Amino acid sequence: QVQLVESGGGSVQAGGSLRLSCAASRYTYSRYCMGWFRQAPGKAREGVAAIDSDGVTPYVGSVKGRFTISKDNAKNTLFLQMNSLKPEETAMYYCALKPRGGLCLDPRKYNYWGQGTQVTVSS
Repeated sequence: QVQLVESGGGSVQAGGSLRLSCAASRYTYSRYCMGWFRQAPGKAREGVAAIDSDGVTPYVGSVKGRFTISKDNAKNTLFLQMNSLKPEETAMYYCALKPRGGLCLDPRKYNYWGQGTQVTVSS
């Protein structure tokens, strides 16, 4: 069982920045996707950014150029640097992991989820 713990959420004004972190317990999957997802009240959960075992980093179009996903393999920690935040990006942000590659931005096939961290962007 993999444990994921997110941190770094908070409240910022539009245009501000936040850095999310996700600490994962040790795992040994040769193929995997690890990603950030968000869910606003009344909306479906959507993939924001992910990284797979080959280092490929897909992003949802709306965050390209503003968000950067990275991973510290030595510490098993995933990061999401979010710049130029917008009010419509207010949501609960989740970290997730699945032990296989492909379709890394699709939340439906992920096995492990963190508890989430709230991001609130005010106008």
